[in-house]
Amino acid sequence: MHDVIPGILEKQEEEIEKKLQIIKPFCKVVHIDILDGIFSEEVSLLDPNFFKQYRDEFFFEAHLMVDDPTAYLKPFAQAGFKRFLGHVEKMKDVEEFVALGQVLGEVGLALDVNTNIDSVHVPLDDLDVLLLMSVKAGESGQEFMPQALDKIAQIRNTSQVPIEIDGGINDKTILAAFQKGASRFVTTSFIFNAIDPVQTFEKLKSSVARPF
Repeated sequence: MHDVIPGILEKQEEEIEKKLQIIKPFCKVVHIDILDGIFSEEVSLLDPNFFKQYRDEFFFEAHLMVDDPTAYLKPFAQAGFKRFLGHVEKMKDVEEFVALGQVLGEVGLALDVNTNIDSVHVPLDDLDVLLLMSVKAGESGQEFMPQALDKIAQIRNTSQVPIEIDGGINDKTILAAFQKGASRFVTTSFIFNAIDPVQTFEKLKSSVARPF
């Protein structure tokens, strides 16, 4: 199944609230970027309690761009998050993260744009999803980096794990990633800066609704 997922990277609760209200009529799966200022200079809202009020309205996935992602699993699960994507670059024990994530919901590993697939030290088919960055992790609004396409193709040649692509996704780059074998597409600026977010979302969804 192919899916387009709005992504939110914000520091303030009111900004997250605004974006959730924009997408609420047409999308229930939301990708929330969690940054601690250590993984990258960017910092987002780190308190998961804000999201509790929406736990029955949205399927939240946490993109953990943080030092020691495993420490964030239980607090975000208790707040209603159902999918957890942790970056291998800051992970002390990949097997521990995957095992705990499987207990709490769906679990995936995330690779920054220049991180090699060999950094994943567990079988890919043990994961619910593999997240590949197509920009440098930690900042919204960057341009899609085409080397991500080669990584998608490399993984697809060896595994059927769902591949989620994040960074610079628009109506053109989504097709390139789709044709290489990605099945989930996180879009931030392209949705929220659009004149008509609903129409933009539907256009993206329709472009990946057919088999490639």
